[in-house]
Amino acid sequence: MKETRICVIGLGYVGLPLARLFSTKYPTVGFDMNQRRVDALMSGHDSTLEVGDNLLKDAIDNHGFKCTADIEEIRDCNFYIVAVPTPVDADNNPDLRPLYGASTTVGKVISKGDVVVYESTVYPGVTEDECIPVVESVSGLKLNVDFYAGYSPERINPGDKLHTVEHIKKVTSGSTPEIGEYVNEVYASVIEAGTHLAPSIKVAEAAKVIENSQRDINIAFVNELSKIFNKMGIDTLDVLEAAGTKWNFLPFRPGLVGGHCIGVDPYYLAQCAKRYGYNPEIILAGRRMNDGMGEHVALQTIKLMLKKGIQVLGSEILILGFTFKENCPDVRNTKVIDIYRTLAEYNLKITVYDPWANPAIVEREYGIPVVNEVPANKFDALIAAVAHKEFQGLDIRNLLKDKHVVFDVKGTLDRSLIEGRL
Repeated sequence: MKETRICVIGLGYVGLPLARLFSTKYPTVGFDMNQRRVDALMSGHDSTLEVGDNLLKDAIDNHGFKCTADIEEIRDCNFYIVAVPTPVDADNNPDLRPLYGASTTVGKVISKGDVVVYESTVYPGVTEDECIPVVESVSGLKLNVDFYAGYSPERINPGDKLHTVEHIKKVTSGSTPEIGEYVNEVYASVIEAGTHLAPSIKVAEAAKVIENSQRDINIAFVNELSKIFNKMGIDTLDVLEAAGTKWNFLPFRPGLVGGHCIGVDPYYLAQCAKRYGYNPEIILAGRRMNDGMGEHVALQTIKLMLKKGIQVLGSEILILGFTFKENCPDVRNTKVIDIYRTLAEYNLKITVYDPWANPAIVEREYGIPVVNEVPANKFDALIAAVAHKEFQGLDIRNLLKDKHVVFDVKGTLDRSLIEGRL
């Protein structure tokens, strides 16, 4: 086998950490169509904060790592890794356009004997039935004759500085048994947690898509419990704490389910099931429950305000946090927007404070303002939506009027300060 020269296509939350890691062992180039993103990375800063500046600069200065938007600069690679987003459209149908685009890019540069590995989350069959035909059409080459393929699902956890890419076990697969072994060997050389070679690409695809679907369903279950116990006047977290004393009780908590994985992947699995004539009841029921939690939080807050005699129309509400999870700047598919939009229907004055979110990105993607500094005015209600570390030492009393309501989505605030929580 010739020297492995790696190209990672897509330098977002998944691609950049992987490319940086591979650069410590192999000649590695990162490709992204966004020239501004490339320029920022080559200057030594990752706006997603997944790769620290020191690590990035070390990769560039000491390991020859390079990012580019020029397709000619990846033509000499022979191990292509596709790590582009796989979103859903407005109707929650899988949107494979980023994958088609990346496959077209690969088709333009791939040569005989090369390997292309997909990391993007998909339903079983997408790699071989959707992506590879694009590569074949553009390149004029034939799978398993002229080039080879693999699938190794990403397991990046944005904002998690403990479970980084090298510390998460990696599933691998290949289009032939021999290529599977080769793909596994390449990943195993940098993944400290080890690898698991799946028997086929479809098995690897299925394994990934059920990981997040399983979490989605479990969270949906406790979200439903929180609605039931709220009507009964029982604290859900007290119930979960008591039930958690049993050794095999799963420690899921209620909350908003957003982001690019858990809130999206179940739709890919559901779409696949429908193609085979099966209507997935539990998967879609879980999605409906979790997709409605933002609205639920907003309506519960309004209800608590009315109970306290607080004038709703024209009142001022502060939402703490906008990103889809704590200590992370990622605002993709954040469910906090559902809280905001529901509240906006009541003609309230809404302020969103998030020290992690980029206001320009939020304005562009969602059309609402976000502030990065603690507001100076007082509020009638506060919704703690995201548990950023900056909020832990925040004296929320100073942000509230004498008569107020506090709703704690994450269950992290002092109980004496809150009127409601999930």
